[in-house]
Amino acid sequence: MKKETYEKIAVISIFAIAMAFLETVIVFYLRKLYYPAGFQFPLTPISSFILNIEWVREFFTIVMLLCVAFITGKKFYERFAYFLYSFAIWDIFYYIWLKVLLDWPASLLTWDLLFLIPFPWLGPVLAPLICSLTMIFLALCILILQDKKKNNKLNLREWILLVLGALIIQYTFLYDFASLIIKNGLLSNCFDLMSNQKFLTLIYSYIPVYYNWLIFSIGEAIILLFIFLFIRRYFFNH
Repeated sequence: MKKETYEKIAVISIFAIAMAFLETVIVFYLRKLYYPAGFQFPLTPISSFILNIEWVREFFTIVMLLCVAFITGKKFYERFAYFLYSFAIWDIFYYIWLKVLLDWPASLLTWDLLFLIPFPWLGPVLAPLICSLTMIFLALCILILQDKKKNNKLNLREWILLVLGALIIQYTFLYDFASLIIKNGLLSNCFDLMSNQKFLTLIYSYIPVYYNWLIFSIGEAIILLFIFLFIRRYFFNH
């Protein structure tokens, strides 16, 4: 890679690590307030006001990462790569800082509340970390091609595989609460779930016990197949 690319990656890494620390500090305060004995399921009820603020905070976290990628990159695929990279570094160091500050998680298989948009995502810590490592690898491949002045655009088949794999993995994160929403007839309230008392009652009594690693592995395998086809097309056929 070019020196300029290395410098951008270094700066983005520092930004993402620092940003992860700030988010970890917020979670540190929340867990000290609501989980003084340590974070675990079922979730502890919190005020709808705080819950809505957390929802908005997560949205603007993504906005910040998008802005950094937009400023750093010059073209769509370069910006796409920098977004993937910054997101992945942020996510990895979020858990590293949690371990430093709270000595949590106890293991990589510990369940976590991963995201809140549009409703809570659940999964073992290991699952998003695997996704983050995959994102870093893909981002670096795109940036290497960019520096070699090769066409680093994804073709239609590659986009389909990438999106399909991502949706399958997302399904494993959303399944727990999505099934509760469907079983309890809350689909008609999907736009105000976080203020729906029935849904909140379900959230605050739910304990996840099973993560579908098979479905996750299928999604991850599809994404790895896409990356293999992408690498073979540009690194070995050009």
